[in-house]
Amino acid sequence: MRKRLLYPILFTLLFIVTFFFTASAQFDFALKNTDGKTVSLNNYPDAKGYIIVFTCNHCPFAKLYPKRLNQLSKKYSLLNVPLIAISSTDTIMYEEDCYSKMVAKAKSGKYNFPYLYDSVQSVARNYKAERTPQAFVIWKENDTWVVKYNGAIDDNGADPDLVIEHYVANAVDELLEGNQVKQPFTRSVGCKINFRKQD
Repeated sequence: MRKRLLYPILFTLLFIVTFFFTASAQFDFALKNTDGKTVSLNNYPDAKGYIIVFTCNHCPFAKLYPKRLNQLSKKYSLLNVPLIAISSTDTIMYEEDCYSKMVAKAKSGKYNFPYLYDSVQSVARNYKAERTPQAFVIWKENDTWVVKYNGAIDDNGADPDLVIEHYVANAVDELLEGNQVKQPFTRSVGCKINFRKQD
């Protein structure tokens, strides 16, 4: 009788552990930074959460945001919420997004955040990223990473002085205050990420 009761309990515990492990593993990565080093979430043991931004060199809309990304990174890295940018575009279609030109872009833009090369597009697939730029705010809950915000960085790509809604900043501020994100999803406007066919 005890064995019969024990099996469902063990099965449930195994399911929970597997779920949390899979969720955490799904959002982690190990990608090459423009400084030549490999970066993963484990590089930031004190992180409360992350701002993950899928961006690239070639997209006209993405080109509007480097200064704003530097500002977000400067502010929130001090609060243990690092910003990490990832380029997952098809470099066969867009040579401007190749690694060597990413390096040049990071230097010219004086990026104060990692700019990582997702060469096989696996991280973009895991996050279900669709456009550049597209931001994800992930937060640690019960030792697993959970997406708390997905969408645009703010509501005005063309003119930072006319921004009314700072979507990413608002989400991070709310989470740091221990509150739920009021607007967890917005439509990301930008260039579509073209995924190569997998073998």
